[in-house]
Amino acid sequence: QVQVVESGGGSVQAGGSLRLSCAASGASYFIPRMAWFRQTPGKEREGVAAIISAGRISYADSVKGRFTISRDNAKNILYLEMNSLRPEDTAMYYCAAARTSGGWLPSRRAEDFDYWGQGTQVTVSS
Repeated sequence: QVQVVESGGGSVQAGGSLRLSCAASGASYFIPRMAWFRQTPGKEREGVAAIISAGRISYADSVKGRFTISRDNAKNILYLEMNSLRPEDTAMYYCAAARTSGGWLPSRRAEDFDYWGQGTQVTVSS
């Protein structure tokens, strides 16, 4: 069973930066696709960024130019570098992993991912 554990959340002022990390363990195979999602109370989970093993990446429009997803393939560790943070970025951030790589452009749909972490809170104050 694949386990996914996030870390790195916290509180920051608007304009600041945070780096999230996600470690995936327990897989007997290379995990081909991973992503970051976020969710606030009463709203649907939003796909923030996704990456597949070939290096292709997709971002939500709301974070393009500010967030960077990257991955250490050898260690199955996923990162999310978040810069120029805004109060609207406040959310619980989740890491997700998928058994398949999916289409050419990495999916950011929650239903396309098989394993989820417990989440890490990011709070941005104005």
